[in-house]
Amino acid sequence: MDRSKFPLLALSSLLALAQLSVAETDRPNVVMIIADDQTYRDFGFMGNAEVRTPHLDRLASQSARYVNGYVPVSVCSPSLATLLTGRYPHQHGIHYNHPPPGNSAFNQMTSRAEYEKVRSRSFALIQQQPTLPRTLADAGYRCLQTGKFWEGHFRNAGFTDGMTLFEPVPGQDFGGNRKLKSGELAAHGNGDHGLKIGRETMAPISDFLDDCGKDQPFFVWYAPYLPHQPHDSPQKYRDAFKDSSVPENRVPYYASILQFDDTVGELVRMIESRGLAGNTLFVFVIDNGWTPSTERERNRPEEFAHDDFSKRSPFEDGLRTPILLRWDNHIQPATHEQLISSVDLIPTILSVTHMAGSMNDLPGLDLLPSACGEEELPERPVFGEIYPGDASSLGHPSSDVAYRWVREGDYKLIVTHGYKPWGGFLKHTSLFDLKNDPGEKKDLSSRPELSEKQAHLRSLLDEWWTPGDDSTVPRVE
Repeated sequence: MDRSKFPLLALSSLLALAQLSVAETDRPNVVMIIADDQTYRDFGFMGNAEVRTPHLDRLASQSARYVNGYVPVSVCSPSLATLLTGRYPHQHGIHYNHPPPGNSAFNQMTSRAEYEKVRSRSFALIQQQPTLPRTLADAGYRCLQTGKFWEGHFRNAGFTDGMTLFEPVPGQDFGGNRKLKSGELAAHGNGDHGLKIGRETMAPISDFLDDCGKDQPFFVWYAPYLPHQPHDSPQKYRDAFKDSSVPENRVPYYASILQFDDTVGELVRMIESRGLAGNTLFVFVIDNGWTPSTERERNRPEEFAHDDFSKRSPFEDGLRTPILLRWDNHIQPATHEQLISSVDLIPTILSVTHMAGSMNDLPGLDLLPSACGEEELPERPVFGEIYPGDASSLGHPSSDVAYRWVREGDYKLIVTHGYKPWGGFLKHTSLFDLKNDPGEKKDLSSRPELSEKQAHLRSLLDEWWTPGDDSTVPRVE
């Protein structure tokens, strides 16, 4: 294999290995699998009879299945930052896809040096706060980053090994590059070399596992650019739906899901074939949802655009995700209906790795007792926040927040911010009954009999976070 094509660096791994104690080598490995732009319904194990996800269905059958999971935000960068930090966007400060001056302004820059200098200012946010890979690495784990990653070089988040270098990838036409006004290529910011994982190769993960062997504990971040657009899967994946009744606008998306599912199967086989499955926690989650519309993409007429009720929106199709936890002989395969959030994943992983409490002030809940069948999860609300794709400033989420939302039981309140809330998804604060209106089409906020329910949800939301308080965000000079 030509390693220059698939950089896999481990500058601190030898030092970490030397620091391992006997107790640390018994710690479970962790493999986090993150789907990119896939709606929560679109899995066989979630009841979709059209889509094909045999490997994920198998993983689900071996897992504690949390079918009412949520991410706090419906775009990838802040959602992934929550998976790295265990904190909400208004706490970790990465509430955007593009820091100032924004995506269009970046494209207008005339040199790669200028772009990298300006873009790099935002990396201080992830560098200044505890992250899961940094915490695990400090305890002797080797931590591999692959796929989607918005924080520059993989080391910025504390990974010991990785693929994303914050460098352009000439010839890579499915993502990861940005063409500046001068014509010069720069790293887009969403993963560059790392986006090859799953789409072109799985070798960096295989090489990493071989290098770790059986005694070195590891963490793998597998966040392939799948089933994200472009939905350009090899023809065999499209052919799988050729004689089906699947609508035309869903075929490219379903084909990419099937391609993603194949890579998940390959990754799980890598772990199982090395005899590591019994000491490995598998975690599955989606970064945000994506539902195809019937409208063609303007610049890619062979593709269909997402509808307005999924990605970027405050609605269920953008925010809900199944969450799977597999740890053989520890976690009991079962379905859990309670509401949970992606902020619960880091407390759970730290519990599994015997490091509970090693990251302070985490808002999430340890799911391990429920996953092992020892305790019932409490009924509790889940929360989130929606922002524009571009940030107006660093360190001030309150300045840009467009919607806050809370779900408790069957009811969901979405509070709007701004005279004309970004995206135009809602014009005013709205209340939905998700049991009777899962598509969030009927606003109940004006119903007198629900005024107490609305006031209660608003109180929960304001207690969780009231915009104006950005005190938890790391400062950026």
